[in-house]
Order: sequence, then C-alpha cells, then structure tokens
Amino acid sequence: MTNILTNLLNDEAGFIVSAELVLVATIGVLSLIVGLSEVAFNINQELEDVGSAIGSINQSFCYNGVAGHKGQASGSSFSDSRDAGDCDCDIVCNVYPTGEH
Repeated sequence: MTNILTNLLNDEAGFIVSAELVLVATIGVLSLIVGLSEVAFNINQELEDVGSAIGSINQSFCYNGVAGHKGQASGSSFSDSRDAGDCDCDIVCNVYPTGEH
C-alpha cells in the first residue's frame, strides 16, 4: 500500500497537461470578457438605432371635410413636431457630471 502512495506522490506525468489547461482556460476567459464587452456595446448601438427609428416616425395626418345637400363633416389634421429625443444622438458612457473627473 505504501508503494502505491509513494508512486502517486512521485508521479508528475500530468503536471504539464494541467498547466496547459490552466493557460488555455485563462486565455478563454479573457477572450470571453472582451467578446461579451463588444456584444454589449453593439447591442446598445442597435437599441439606439431602434429608438431613433421609432422617434422619426411621422404621425401627421390630414383629411378634408365633405359637404352635401343636407349635411357636412369637418376635416381634421394633426402635425407631429420633433421632440428632443428624435435625433440620432450617440449614447456616451464616459461623460462626467460637471465638477467631477
């Protein structure tokens, strides 16, 4: 029994494989962090594009009234004006409040 334990303690055949796995796992985790950061940035850009597209929808309408011999109906109109958020402004994450740097 002591011979088996001595052989197990002196066996270093798997040491290089373990070190390589740690190195590969570290590189993989760092790659995932960078990749997920880029994915988050691009999702924010796409959501900004969707918001700009929704803000640029023109909801104005106009229809004329009608009149006949015994009745009439008035026309109606609505003009959609631009809001402050209807522009293609970029979302910036590194803007500091005034006085703080």
